Amino acid sequence: MNARLNTTDSNIATPIKEWLKLEVRAVVRFLFSKGTKPSEIHKQIAETYGEGAMSRFRVYQWCTWFGEGRTSLGDEPKSGCPKTSTNEENTTRVDELIRCDRRMKIREIALKLEIPKSTVHEIVHDTLGYRKVSAQWVPKMLTEDHKLQRVEILQCLLQRCQKTMEMRIRRILV
Repeated sequence: MNARLNTTDSNIATPIKEWLKLEVRAVVRFLFSKGTKPSEIHKQIAETYGEGAMSRFRVYQWCTWFGEGRTSLGDEPKSGCPKTSTNEENTTRVDELIRCDRRMKIREIALKLEIPKSTVHEIVHDTLGYRKVSAQWVPKMLTEDHKLQRVEILQCLLQRCQKTMEMRIRRILV
């Protein structure tokens, strides 16, 4: 049997099914440093990792970058706007707006703060944990104090209802 792990009885290598981008890039770097041509590198990667591992264009691109002296296998940081506007400052600003006017809509908050509606939605629902109840934003989770306060209020209302019912029954009977 062949020394390679991914072989069959006919000594034809089967493609590796699970691989990482960095792993394939490392192979490109290794083969490029040994003087292998990009077309041959692409051929070997396609045989070893499968056709979808890296396109011919990407192999040529990585070979160019390695030829220019690049050593990093990771992606370069992207320039421009950050991927998300969900940061502590925006979270605080959204929370302040909701506390001032609990009936404010996500669209209105987004316009006021000049951030995307999807970001405001994420901040309101996921980060701050609010949900709409009767057209007002309320926290999803009640604290123990809130729960106790609710119980006390409901007990008081129940006592009032019981007194009212007793008075009505007395009126009917009298």
